[in-house]
Amino acid sequence: MRAKREYRNRDGTQVAVLDALVNRAEEGMTVFELRAAVEVDIDDLETALSTLKADGLIEVESSVGEGGRTVIKPHERVVPDQPVDDEESATIGEWLRERFPF
Repeated sequence: MRAKREYRNRDGTQVAVLDALVNRAEEGMTVFELRAAVEVDIDDLETALSTLKADGLIEVESSVGEGGRTVIKPHERVVPDQPVDDEESATIGEWLRERFPF
């Protein structure tokens, strides 16, 4: 599943982070899981997370206690109400960007 269309005009790393988080909206993801899913270097991921947090598009939850971990979740307004078929919802620009990286 992908983030809502109104959040897809952001930097490529930010969109990739939002898409990964939307796919796991209930349980969230750690920074390490996000880095593996998005496949960018840690500096780019940190910048994207910082911007998304400042814009209120992600939420950060820390569990307390032994084995506590920090989990990042998308804000509920980013998650589509219904799953959208990726091929049908993609604009021509998004389609080209996926096939021809530039």
